[in-house]
Amino acid sequence: MRSLFPHAVAIVTALTVTGSSLTATAPPAAAAPTPVITTVASGLTIPWDVTWVGSTMLFDERPGRLWSLQPGGTPQRVSFDLPPIFTNSESGMLGMVADPNAASNGLFYTCLSVAKDDGTAKDVEVWKWQLTDATTAVKVKTLITGIPVNKGRHNGCRLRFRSSDRLYIGTGDAAQGTNPQNLKSLGGKVLRVTADGTPPSTNPFYAKGGNARYVWTYGHRNVQGLAHRTDGVDQMWSVEHGPSRDDEINRIIGGTNYGWSPTPGYNESRAMTDTKRYPKAKTARWRSGSPTVAPSGATFLNGSQWGDWNGHLAVGLLKGQGILLFRVTGTETVRRVTEIATTYGRVRAVQQGPDGALYFTTSNGDGLDGVYRLTLT
Repeated sequence: MRSLFPHAVAIVTALTVTGSSLTATAPPAAAAPTPVITTVASGLTIPWDVTWVGSTMLFDERPGRLWSLQPGGTPQRVSFDLPPIFTNSESGMLGMVADPNAASNGLFYTCLSVAKDDGTAKDVEVWKWQLTDATTAVKVKTLITGIPVNKGRHNGCRLRFRSSDRLYIGTGDAAQGTNPQNLKSLGGKVLRVTADGTPPSTNPFYAKGGNARYVWTYGHRNVQGLAHRTDGVDQMWSVEHGPSRDDEINRIIGGTNYGWSPTPGYNESRAMTDTKRYPKAKTARWRSGSPTVAPSGATFLNGSQWGDWNGHLAVGLLKGQGILLFRVTGTETVRRVTEIATTYGRVRAVQQGPDGALYFTTSNGDGLDGVYRLTLT
């Protein structure tokens, strides 16, 4: 493994007086910090996201299960009334985020692939819940319906707040070529709503009416990660799956086209950011090239406990099976710094907890997954 801190530790030479001569001696080199990973929960099946309602951790499983964990306790199954969940391919119970005021109001939000009564796919929806105690959650309302699901491929769906009343929703294109560039479709977009699901009148396409009112950015393939950068700036960033090449990290700017348009049909040989067809499309801040690493969840690390990593963007890898770290400088210059090899398989979500540690979930399936806590020594 590479040094966790890419900048070499300076070794200061000490001078020792021996008789009338000076002898240079070097003190032992300081050991580079190393990651310490502990298991929070195991025996899970694709825990898609993790969040905190006050001090209570919540994590879900894609088949439609929800768990809580209180400090010093053990995971407890949360009872809540779900709709029928469509779990084919990449669909199921997906992204989850707590309300910024969850410590006092107990609110959190989930993204669900919903099935019809006959078991076929209906749509992807965002629901608002309240955690009434450690083992019970009640539905408050449905915020968004009609996000396309198709057969379950490219469902998105990451949820993150940027402020106390602005919720961002990253969606997938549902493997339908016309969705990303069509403002009437909620697929292949980053959506922006209030905490009650209302599209703000300041959204860039609000005047067009209909689904366009919800759209913040468009031209995306499959947004798997959203992260809010706050180190002296106020920015939203996304992580997106490419086809056979060019996974992307993007800075999300309202009204912007990110250039994915695999038409006619669903032609995945098209460029992820097709500037030939869309000259004004915004190019990615980082691209994987070929092969892809299948990036998923993302979060910015904050706090002195991260040393040189403070302010870096951490991105979980599904195919790459680790965590990549990126240094973001200025408004949007991104440079890959290092990779943490976790040895736990596919990494689905990464999120910094209220204790300052980095928590990540895995996505191996069949009860082989867990939630893990990462700190540095």
